[in-house]
Amino acid sequence: MSEHPSTMSKDFETALNVGRPPVIRQLFPNSKALIVSGKYIDRAMLAKGKAISMAANGRNIFVIRGALRAAQRANSVIIIEIARSEGTYCAVNFWNIARQVDALCNEMGITAPVAIHADHYGIKSPEDIAPAMVDIPTIFEAGITSIAIDASHMPDIQNLQANIALNPYIPKWAGLETEVGEIKGKTGLSTVEEAMFLIQGLNAHDIFPDWIALNNGTTHGIEASDQGIQVGLTQSIHEALTPYKISGAQHGTSGNNSDRLREIARLTRTTKANVATALQMISWGLEVNDYGNAILDADGNFIKVPGEGVTEEMWQSMVDYANSKGLKKGDYKKLNLPFEARLLGQPKPVRDRMVQRVEDFVYHMLTKVFNAGDTAPLAVEAILAAGSCDPGAKVSRMEDPSAWTPDKIAARGLMVAADKGAKGNFDD
Repeated sequence: MSEHPSTMSKDFETALNVGRPPVIRQLFPNSKALIVSGKYIDRAMLAKGKAISMAANGRNIFVIRGALRAAQRANSVIIIEIARSEGTYCAVNFWNIARQVDALCNEMGITAPVAIHADHYGIKSPEDIAPAMVDIPTIFEAGITSIAIDASHMPDIQNLQANIALNPYIPKWAGLETEVGEIKGKTGLSTVEEAMFLIQGLNAHDIFPDWIALNNGTTHGIEASDQGIQVGLTQSIHEALTPYKISGAQHGTSGNNSDRLREIARLTRTTKANVATALQMISWGLEVNDYGNAILDADGNFIKVPGEGVTEEMWQSMVDYANSKGLKKGDYKKLNLPFEARLLGQPKPVRDRMVQRVEDFVYHMLTKVFNAGDTAPLAVEAILAAGSCDPGAKVSRMEDPSAWTPDKIAARGLMVAADKGAKGNFDD
């Protein structure tokens, strides 16, 4: 690790004083962790150009620790995130992730700017909106600095309406992601028309998301092949949205090879890429390919690397438990919560090697795939230039609000051609 932030430069100290959102200063008044709005992560990637920040899903503390160490080593910004659904099968959730990140940053002397993202805040029906109005402020009170409102499960009209209804409950300084099209592979692919409808409608209501997530052919979890992301589709949607200066958020990277991820960085406006399943598997010590997709043996079983990750005895216990519960390979994520205490109770050398494996993988992705190395100073520069925790929106209102009233949204939405694909539960 590099030297502790208390000995760092005047610029860092200034960024620490002005760049942390009010809630972070209140929660952690004596902290030296540079926890910032997701907006600054996006701005750092745009400043470097053709660069993507990893959004590491911190399903366990080994992943969070390893990802933070990798960011420091790469001199890169990073996003640590957890999805709403992940909080049901992991000990990490929206309300405790910020405290873990802050504690680890201070313990390890992490000076890299970090955003804490609430991923996939799912709205699956209009009835979910009223409870969300109560719920969303509480996660920001707990230290979240960025959020993804995912109402893509609903028709386009309701997706837009949900985003508009919930926006007043999101701090203006916070990073904001919106989504069009559920992330479920080759069915229900997003279209230019759908994306324009959502972003133009939001723009008319003075809502300017930092990122848009698409269904561009990939899926969450384990992929049987690496044919996921459709780069051309992504490129065409991003190009159409260019006037609105919105960046792309790429979901489901675990099933896509490194060359395709480099292509996404080079050819699209993507500045955020979620990595979840890969980091979980790597921390456990499973054999993965170069982009983190778990490799199965001839019998369709995961391959445990001897001496890596958890102990062989622990892994066997995890497999036995999964078998007893009838868990499919894609549901091994549900082992996180029941095994949390047992994993934390392993000897320190075992815990250390779990973290090291994550660190090495994330460092490789940041520096060799996502082109995110040396973006930490760019975020600090943006904070100093703004003199605030909020750099502001990248664009102003261009759409006429009178053309996007509730009645006109409903009429416009009926004209949007969309194939939503198969029905199902496609939460992360």
